[in-house]
Amino acid sequence: MKQVIQSARTGKLALRAVPEPTVKSGHILVRTHASLISAGTERMVIEFARKSLAGKARARPELVKKVLGKAKRDGIAATFRAVMARLDEPLPLGYSAAGEVIAVGEGLEGVFRVGQRVACAGAGLANHAELNVIPVNLAAPIPDDVTYEEACFGTLASIAMHAVRNLNAGLGDIVAVIGVGLLGQLIVRLLMLSGVRVLSLDYNVSRLELARRSGAEATYDLGGDGLEEAVQALTHGRGCDGVIISAAAETSEPFQVAGTIARDRARVCMVGLTGTEFPYREFMQKELNLVVSRSYGPGRYDPDFEKRGMKYPEGWVRWTETENLAECVRLMAPSLDRRLNVQALTTHTFALDDAEKAYELVTSGAEPHLGVVLAYDGTVEKIRPSFPAIAGKVPDGCVLGVIGAGGFAKSVLLPELQKMNRVKLHTVVTQRGASSEHTGETFGFQNASADIEAVIGNPEINAVLIATRHDSHAELTAAALKAGKSVLVEKPLALTREQLNQVIEARNESSGFFQVDFNRRFAAISEMVRGRLARQAGTKFLLLRVNAGHIPPESWIHAADEGGGRILGEACHFVDLARYLTGSPIVSVQADAAAVVTGACDDLTITLHFADGSLAVVAYTGLGDNAYSKELIEAYAGGTVVTIDNFQSYTIAEHGHVNKPCARAQDKGIKAGLTAFVSAVAKGGPPPIDEAELIETSLATIAVLESLRDGRRIDL
Repeated sequence: MKQVIQSARTGKLALRAVPEPTVKSGHILVRTHASLISAGTERMVIEFARKSLAGKARARPELVKKVLGKAKRDGIAATFRAVMARLDEPLPLGYSAAGEVIAVGEGLEGVFRVGQRVACAGAGLANHAELNVIPVNLAAPIPDDVTYEEACFGTLASIAMHAVRNLNAGLGDIVAVIGVGLLGQLIVRLLMLSGVRVLSLDYNVSRLELARRSGAEATYDLGGDGLEEAVQALTHGRGCDGVIISAAAETSEPFQVAGTIARDRARVCMVGLTGTEFPYREFMQKELNLVVSRSYGPGRYDPDFEKRGMKYPEGWVRWTETENLAECVRLMAPSLDRRLNVQALTTHTFALDDAEKAYELVTSGAEPHLGVVLAYDGTVEKIRPSFPAIAGKVPDGCVLGVIGAGGFAKSVLLPELQKMNRVKLHTVVTQRGASSEHTGETFGFQNASADIEAVIGNPEINAVLIATRHDSHAELTAAALKAGKSVLVEKPLALTREQLNQVIEARNESSGFFQVDFNRRFAAISEMVRGRLARQAGTKFLLLRVNAGHIPPESWIHAADEGGGRILGEACHFVDLARYLTGSPIVSVQADAAAVVTGACDDLTITLHFADGSLAVVAYTGLGDNAYSKELIEAYAGGTVVTIDNFQSYTIAEHGHVNKPCARAQDKGIKAGLTAFVSAVAKGGPPPIDEAELIETSLATIAVLESLRDGRRIDL
C-alpha cells in the first residue's frame, strides 16, 4: 500500500510503498478515502524533522537532558547509536482521516461492520495511508449525507470541540477567538452552534472575512489599533466572557491580548501552541482562569482508553474523545437545520500520489490555504440519484394508458382504477387485439389497441401503467419516461443493472416520474409500524417471513429471460418493505439459498444491512402450505416489538404489555398506492415514493442474485 512517510533525521518526505497492515483484536481495518493535512500541527512536525541535530537540540532541550543522562549511564557511543536508530525510524504523518471498514477485529463484531463508513483519529494511527488499523475508541460512524471529504475534518473538529467545552461558555456569552486558521475557523463555527457570540481576531484579513461569513459577530485585525476600546464597546464595558487562543506563535502576544480583553474572572483556554509567558498583573488582577485543552478530549494520551478500548463511566466522563469525534461528524450532516459546514474550509484537494506537492504547499506558504485534503485512488462516493422536477399540474388530471393486462391487472389494479374519479382510462394495449378490446370494454377505456405506440406516442396520455411480463418493464418504463409521461410499473422495475441504468437515464431526461407498485409500504398497518419504529432511537431489527407457496417449475416467472425468477418478481416487495420500515438506506446485501431439488431458487434468506446499523432478514420459501399465513413481519426497536400477520392483524408489545387489536380485512396497500400515483400525476408531483429509494431497493434485489452467485456480501 501507499503511505506518506517522513525521515525523522533528514526531514525528507516521500510517498512510500509499505506492507499492508492486518486487523487485530479490538481494532478495525479501514481503507482510507480522504485524509486531512493539518497545516499547523504537521508543519510543526515537518519543520522539526528538517532541523539539524543542533537545531533539534535547541528546539527540544528536555530531550537533550535525557540524552545526557543516558550518556552518563551507558556511554557516549551507545547513546549515539540509540539516538541515530531513533532518528532512522520512519515517521508516519497524518491523524485525521475517513474511510470504509474492510475488516473487523475480534471483540468488535456488531460494533462495526464491513462496508461501514467511519471517521478516524490518532497520530500514528489515522495516517495518510491507504490502509489504517484503528482502535475502537478512535473511530466513529459517518452519517449517510456526510462525504468522506467532510468527515476527514472530524479529528481537528474534535480538538476544536474540546476547547469549546473547556471554555464552558453559555448562551449569549461573548467569546474571543485569537487566531482563525483552520482550527480557529472550526472553533468559531462550534461556538456559533452553541449560541455564543463570537469575536474573531487575527492578522489575516481574508481569514477574518471567512469567520464573519461563518457567523462571527465581529472581527478585529490585530495589526490595527484600538482593540481594547472595540471590545469594551462590544461588551458594554465588561470585557469578553471567555477567550480561546488557537493561534500558532513563537511569542506570548496571544496571552497579552487575552489579558487585555478578558472580563473579570473570565476563562482563557489555550489550544494553539504559543509562547507561554502570560502577563501576571492582568491575569492576577482579573483573577483569570487558564486551562490548556487536551487535544481531542478525555481519553487522549491514555493507552488504556486509546489502545485497549477501555471505557470511561458516562456519569463521570460524558464527552470522551470518541464522543467528540462522533458528535462532530454528526453535526456535519446537511440534513440538520444548523450544521458544522466544513466545505468552505477545504481550499485544496490533492491525489495521494501528489502528497509531496501538497506538503510543499503547506510548508512553503506559496499561496493561501486552510484545509488541504488528500483524496485516494478508487474513492467512489455513493451518490443518490437526483432527478429533475416533474411537470406541473395537468389540466386534464391523470389520463392513463395501460400496457399489459394480465391476471393481476384485470383482477386487482384495473377494478380499483375504474372506481377513481380523478383518473381517465384512455387506452389499453395488449398483445392480442381481441383481448385488448375485451379489457377496454370491461373497464371503460376510451380506446383499445395491440400497438404500444398507441400509448407511448399519444400526447393526450400523461400517465402509463405497465403490467406486462417482467423482462419488458425497464424498456417500457424508459420509453414512457422519454415521452414525458409518469409511469406506474408493476414490480420488478428491472432484471439487471443495465436495465436499471436504462431507467435512470430516461428519468434524467423526463418531465414525468416513475413509481414501482411496491404496495405494501402503502398499507395502513405498515404506516403505523413505521411510525412506531421511528419513535425509537437507535438500530432496528426486522424479520420478514414469507410463506410464498409453490409455483410450477414451467411457469414463465421462473424463466431467467422473461420472469427473472421469484426473487426479482416477488421477494423485491419485502426488500422494499424493510427499507420503508427502517427508514435508512440499504448498504449491503447477503443471501443464502437452500438446495434446489425441482424448479428454481424459491427458498432463501436475505440479509439487508442498513446505513444506521439496522438489520433485516427476509426468509422466503415456497415449501410451505397455502393454508398457513403468507406473510409475518416482526420489528424490534428500543424495547418495542411490533408484528404484522398477513396484513390482517398486528400486535404491539412494549412496557410489559401486549396489545393485539381485532383482526381486520386484509389490506396490502394496493388501493392507497394507486390513489397516491393518480393524485401525484394530477397535481404535478411530488412522486409518492422517493425515486432514488426505488432505484436503491431495485438494485438491492438484483444484488440478492449476485450474492447467491458469488457467495459473498454485495455492497451497494
